[in-house]
Amino acid sequence: MPTNGLHQVLKIQFGLVNDANRYLTAESFGFKVNASASSLKRKQTWVLEPDPGQGTAVLFRSSHLGRYLSAEEDGRVACEMDRPGRDCRFLVLPQPDGRWVLQSEPHGRFFGGTEDQLSCFATAISPAELWTVHLAIHPQAHLLSVSRRRYVHLCLQEDEMAADGDMPWGVDALLTLIFQSRRYCLKSYDSRYLRSDGHLVWEPEARACYTLEFKAGKLAFKDCDGRYLAPVGPAGTLKAGRNTRPGKDELFDLEQSHPQVVLVAANHRYVSVRQGVNVSANQDEELDHETFLMQIDQETKKCTFYSSTGGYWTLVTHGGLQATATQVSANTMFEMEWHGRRVALKASNGRYVCMKKNGQLAAISDFVGGDELFILKLINRPILVLRGLDGFVCHRRGSNQLDTNRSTYDVFHLSFRDGAYQIRGRGAGFWYVGSHGSVCSDGDLAEDFLFEFRERGRLAIRALSGKYLCGGASGLLRADADLPTGEALWEY
Repeated sequence: MPTNGLHQVLKIQFGLVNDANRYLTAESFGFKVNASASSLKRKQTWVLEPDPGQGTAVLFRSSHLGRYLSAEEDGRVACEMDRPGRDCRFLVLPQPDGRWVLQSEPHGRFFGGTEDQLSCFATAISPAELWTVHLAIHPQAHLLSVSRRRYVHLCLQEDEMAADGDMPWGVDALLTLIFQSRRYCLKSYDSRYLRSDGHLVWEPEARACYTLEFKAGKLAFKDCDGRYLAPVGPAGTLKAGRNTRPGKDELFDLEQSHPQVVLVAANHRYVSVRQGVNVSANQDEELDHETFLMQIDQETKKCTFYSSTGGYWTLVTHGGLQATATQVSANTMFEMEWHGRRVALKASNGRYVCMKKNGQLAAISDFVGGDELFILKLINRPILVLRGLDGFVCHRRGSNQLDTNRSTYDVFHLSFRDGAYQIRGRGAGFWYVGSHGSVCSDGDLAEDFLFEFRERGRLAIRALSGKYLCGGASGLLRADADLPTGEALWEY
């Protein structure tokens, strides 16, 4: 498999929710812990680490403090140790309803409580000692089978999900984790859910909901009968097997899903590598050879394009472009300039990529004109989840407006037309910008929005007014930002 950060395993971060629907919180002042927060933010985010002693115990590290949860013999709990000691070791005991019980390994007592009355002194399990796991990562990702080293994707012909892909290529490799009744569902790009018998269903029924378990940094999915999802048979069909304990076959990695795009040149043809190593605009349909994985460098904000044939676009002699590079370098990096519904690409030689008369692309232009402009279309997000600085975008209860600070998320549907996107939400209503700048979600007609891919994993959304969509103190999604920075950038 290629390197250079194409395959990045996501660090599993999560919140723990008690029976009163409040999140376990690590406070900076006094390194105290409580369960008072109603939503999942930085202070409520935790990372699970294996015990360095190679035992069955685990460690809970606060994501924002970098310190470890501990429980003393008298039951006092805190989050003050910057290095894990004996009191930081906990056993995770999954319960039949999907919740966790945390037991101090050295002292044998159970951790729980409410508000600021948390302790690890209970000798028996009550509702106060039950914790729901709520993932804090972006829920759209690729799923890699640890044992087979193959990616899970939707097989439409066989009407199943299977772990048989060498690369997470195309829209069928996108999975969305849906938090449902304290469990998680696996949702395919066509909005169906994986049931434990391997069938795909349209509703998140009980047998399509799974309890998450963590083992050595890997994920396992346990169904309502206590069995685990695994790839089965030669085809790698994903369904619950016989095992009631997760082994290597039942473990998966979640990997970041980078944007995959197609580009259309001024001749209305798709940019492709179908006919060899030269990057040319010469195809009338979008298939694997016309799809490119786009990755944005975090420091320079320049992007690379990786082809299905296994090579990066790279600048060669006389400004030509070929998909032959196996490593990222200055010649594989392109600066993106946004021109409304079109994009221009500037190569490392300081010149713009243009389409020559024979359709081949070359970085030989000093100015941007028609031949230097391309339509760039995101193809592996037909369903969209957006997260900003304060939380996820979600429908506001009893309103046609949208919140930007929620710990739960709604899934929105994307369509595309001439360089612009249309966003559809609950009840098939379209997004539009209201008279006072608020974004509403009950439109009868589709309104165009422009997507600008500004940072790795983050985009800006521009309304027809030229303003960018942003969050803010009100917690409402609005179109009133002048620049695509800060609150106007969205993880997608």
